[in-house]
Amino acid sequence: MKTLAIVQARMGSTRLPNKVMLPMVGIPMIGCLLQRLKRAETLDHIVLATATGSCNQPLVEYVQSLGIETFQGNEDDVLDRYYQATSLHQPHTVVRITGDCPLMDPELVDRFIRHFEAASQATGVDYLSNKAPATYPDGLDIEVFTFEVLEKAWQEAKTPYEREHVTPFLRESGQFRCDNIEHDQDLSGLRWTVDEPDDVVVIERVFQHFAPNVLFGWLDVLALEQSHPDWFVANKHLIRDEGATLGKGPKLWKRAKRVIPGGNMLLSKRAEMFLPDQWPAYFSKAQGCQVWDLDDRMYWDLSIMGIGTNVLGYGHPKVDEAVRNVVAQGNMSTFNCPEEVWLAERLVELHPWAEQVRLARTGGEANAIAIRIARAASGRDKIAICGYHGWHDWYLAANLGGEQELAGHLLPGLTPNGVPQHLKESVLTFRYNQLQELEALIAAHDDIGVIKMEVSRNEPPLPGFLESVRSLATQHNMVLVFDECTSGFRETFGGLHKKYGVEPDLAVFGKALGNGYAITAVLGRSEVMQAAQSTFISSTFWTERIGPAAALATLEAMEQEESWQIVTYIGLNVQKRWQAMADYHGLKMNFSGIPALAGFAFESEHHLAYKTLITQELLKKGFLAGNCLYACTAHSDEVLERYFHELDTVFEKIRDCEEGRDVEEFLDGPICHGGFKRLN
Repeated sequence: MKTLAIVQARMGSTRLPNKVMLPMVGIPMIGCLLQRLKRAETLDHIVLATATGSCNQPLVEYVQSLGIETFQGNEDDVLDRYYQATSLHQPHTVVRITGDCPLMDPELVDRFIRHFEAASQATGVDYLSNKAPATYPDGLDIEVFTFEVLEKAWQEAKTPYEREHVTPFLRESGQFRCDNIEHDQDLSGLRWTVDEPDDVVVIERVFQHFAPNVLFGWLDVLALEQSHPDWFVANKHLIRDEGATLGKGPKLWKRAKRVIPGGNMLLSKRAEMFLPDQWPAYFSKAQGCQVWDLDDRMYWDLSIMGIGTNVLGYGHPKVDEAVRNVVAQGNMSTFNCPEEVWLAERLVELHPWAEQVRLARTGGEANAIAIRIARAASGRDKIAICGYHGWHDWYLAANLGGEQELAGHLLPGLTPNGVPQHLKESVLTFRYNQLQELEALIAAHDDIGVIKMEVSRNEPPLPGFLESVRSLATQHNMVLVFDECTSGFRETFGGLHKKYGVEPDLAVFGKALGNGYAITAVLGRSEVMQAAQSTFISSTFWTERIGPAAALATLEAMEQEESWQIVTYIGLNVQKRWQAMADYHGLKMNFSGIPALAGFAFESEHHLAYKTLITQELLKKGFLAGNCLYACTAHSDEVLERYFHELDTVFEKIRDCEEGRDVEEFLDGPICHGGFKRLN
């Protein structure tokens, strides 16, 4: 009755890359494990099963140098990797050991194998572990099963979860006789495995204590933890077997926060803004309104569509083809790209009040350019603002007078740390549709030179509001800037201001302009734009070719499809359906945003919990969703019908909560963030 141990290990761990080769007292961790495992008397053979790919070659070469056989197989289908490695030896009994358990005790392995062999002969046990329930420290997980049942699992297991984690089918299918060994004391709260950097701190300390001996027993480690509990504190916050439940995206997000402040480059895409601890976070591909995560699960994006960048849907063929063409021809050179001239002419054609254009690549850049030009043109420093205009010093300076100044302009909690104090009162805020507040600012500050505002975000303008703002700017020789980074090309073929017939001096466009490619623009009257020549505004990558080429193709596709009419229709329909559903369930909600950027919020103190619940439940059904929907031309009636069908069941739960049930009963994790919060 041949017994084979398969050790599962690879270099490409999502949470802690190369962990199995991390040194423990000068020996790679996998080497410590294999040295210990070799001492098991019941094992006839040991094989390291790793994945194909050059990144695993150092691991393969090291293990082979120890005289241990290796096998390389499928990266994601670990069950197939196990079966293929095992079938080469045709053992009776297979022992599964994972490479992140360097404290595995060979005497414990022997005990389990002997128990399994006896139970197999006596009662026909097919599978034995110490995981159901777990009573041993995390890091001493042992699974023993016959080759026969492994082969059956390999043939019949279908789900990605079953294929990735090898043994769930054995435990959960109900086809096999399972047994479990429990310790006489529940030690499952102890963590001796290595999945995170904090685990490394603990395990290194253990090996250092026993060095140069690496063959100590698990009871020796237990005694060490009991005598020095402070040595084992570093990883206490980590959750047992979290890796078996988390997808690749959440794992990578945890890893990202160790090397990237906040985890990523854009607050609005942080996982905590959607579904903390569960959000897939990263994509592998996107097409239309579909997004695939790192586990190759497909979701319908009924959320923010790239933060509003993709009005034409992801991967629009004409836009992508234009980009591929310029990449083939060359994206950068010492010369300028002709596309920037053609794009400037096209934008002026769409906005006859403007004569000149400057291009950039991000909304924050474009807004900063517009402010620099406007200040230079007006000759005055102070700015009156209404809306959200990016992250630069000039904007956050509004919060130097109090961190709530910008709270009503999209994001609360934006602290102005790092913004020079001398900018205090250089930026003054007024609320949308509150003309008297703007008039009061102008009366109190005769050095305001710029009025900068969004044409509309959460509500339409009151009759005469925009016209009055235009009149005030003209009367006081101020430069009026409309920030259309978000609103542009949603309701008209151009700026939203075209709908209301009010012309600014400068307008800023972004997001939808390149359908997912980086391109933004500032356009305006020549007498104002010429001020750009009296100040320094310049950047190398504003001259690359992809952005303007993508914008030209996007504008052409928009015009052909009349995309602004499609997304406005979709948005109006979605708002009506939300309202009808809320009325049916007796829920009160408020709506915000222009139709193509529709959003809602429940009138409840639990509104963030309800938003989290929607995201959580619809994610399970294959939708990215929350309390807003940024419409794109790829949002078909069929997709929307499926979305509303699933949303209705969540509204039922929210109704139950409003009638007294605790929403926490329905949530699988923390509530999402509602504004800016510092992330550790």
